[in-house]
Order: sequence, then structure tokens, then C-alpha cells
Amino acid sequence: MKNIIVIGSMSIDLVVSASKRPGKGETVLGDDFFTTPGGKGANQAVAASRLGEQVHMVGRIGEDDFGKEIYENLKNNNVIVSGVEPVTHLPSGTAHITLSEQDNSIIVVPSANYEVTPTFVQKHLESLSEGDIVLLQQEIPSETVEFVIDYCSKNGLVSILNPAPYREISDSIIEKVDYLTPNETESDAMFKGDLDDALSAYPMKLIVTLGENGAVYHNGHEKVQVDGFIRDVKDTTGAGDTFNGAFAVALQKEYNLEKALAFANLAASHSVTGMGAQSGMPTLEDIKGEWDV
Repeated sequence: MKNIIVIGSMSIDLVVSASKRPGKGETVLGDDFFTTPGGKGANQAVAASRLGEQVHMVGRIGEDDFGKEIYENLKNNNVIVSGVEPVTHLPSGTAHITLSEQDNSIIVVPSANYEVTPTFVQKHLESLSEGDIVLLQQEIPSETVEFVIDYCSKNGLVSILNPAPYREISDSIIEKVDYLTPNETESDAMFKGDLDDALSAYPMKLIVTLGENGAVYHNGHEKVQVDGFIRDVKDTTGAGDTFNGAFAVALQKEYNLEKALAFANLAASHSVTGMGAQSGMPTLEDIKGEWDV
């Protein structure tokens, strides 16, 4: 069986919900506050693990209470944590999330996640075999993302880059990565709004997620939209991470691309029904009535 290894960020999410977002200089009263484990890397690892696959997490945490909570949460979700190591000079990462108007706004403070360096990740990559799946995001240093994608390209590993949060990505990285999974906002920034041209330029590689409308890609002949699922939305935080974790699982199961995206869309749709990034992430048991597991 192919390994799934997630290289990326881990954090504690500090979440506040309110009826409206404050404007500049404005104070508003919130409705609720809670903390929960998050970080795009950890979220993707948990999403994949809950769907029944063996998942390795590689990243850095601080030697603080948040770091202990992050570590224990991964273990409790059956994620293999041998690649999770603490740093002594930085705190654990945090994400400060405002939920309002059925959407979210997030400020990420990476902290220990900045120590996910090429040197740190190389030893974990060297233990992988051809065909194993490596999942990345952009809450770690850009040089690490570039190093990992280059390594995967040279060594027959399957790479997935979820380019969130958005920052500029070189053309060479886009050429080398196997799958690129921006949402609509990230795709607009990356390709200057020319979605159709971008999809046709990167067939079977560029996958743009569309929220409840699913995802779209180009199969080499035409654009294909894979429908999403409508749910009662409680919190959209982590939906994209769930999509990517489930997509990695689908590739591990050797689904074709259209079926893999349908599976990822289904998992992501479940994730918005819970509060916090990870609480709504489904297990195979949760989706068996809608998917032949």
C-alpha cells in the first residue's frame, strides 16, 4: 500500500463567532469562543486518517501546552507522529479565526512551523518509496515546498500542493508538481482570472475547488466539473483541508481523477457540518450511505 505523508503546519485554532465582522476601529460583541487543534497540515493528516488510511505527519511544534495538545490530537486520530518534533526557541503555531455570515476570516501565526526546513524534511522523504503520496500546503517556508516538490519529481513520489494560504508559485514548481489544488480565490491570484486557459494549460494537474459546487479540472479534451454536495453549513474552516486529505486517500485507492474528486467533494461537504476545522471531518462509516466504501 502506498504511504501518505503530510508535510506542513500544525497549530491551535482560536475561534470566535459573531453576527458581523468588525470594521476598522470597531468593536463588536462575539457569540462564542473556543480553541481546537488545526493547521492546514494537521487538518489534512486527520482528514486522511479518519478515512481509514495510514498517514504520516511531518512538522514542528513548540515545547508548550499547545504543542502537547497538537501532538496528542494527532495520536488520538491515529496519525503516525514519528515525524513531529518540537523546537525550543519558538511557540507552537496559532490561527486566529473569525466566523461570521457563513464564512471565515483567518490570521495565521506560523511560529514553530517556520522550522519545517528542507534539512528537517529530507530525512523523512528518504524513507519513502516510489509512488508514495506527499501532501503539502503553504503555511511552511516556500523553500521547503520547492525542495519537496523537486525531490518528489526526481524520485517518483506523487506530490499534491494545496497553495493555501496563497503566495506566488514559480512556473517550474507548477510544472513539477503532480496535482495543484487551489480554490477559486487562489486560482484567480495565480492565473490572473483566466481559469479556462489555466485548466487547459495544465490538464489532469490543476484542480480548482468551488465550495458546494464541487471542483473542476481539464481532462485533456474538455473541462470537467465534478458536482459538490449541499449541506447545512455551521463552519467552513477546514473544508479545503478535508478535500485535500480525502483526495490523497482516493489516489492511494487508485481511483481515477473524476472519482477521486467526487470522493473528496463528499468528504469536504461533511466537514462544514461541525464547528472547528476537524470536528466535522468524516470517517468512512459517516459516508458509507453516500459512497460504496
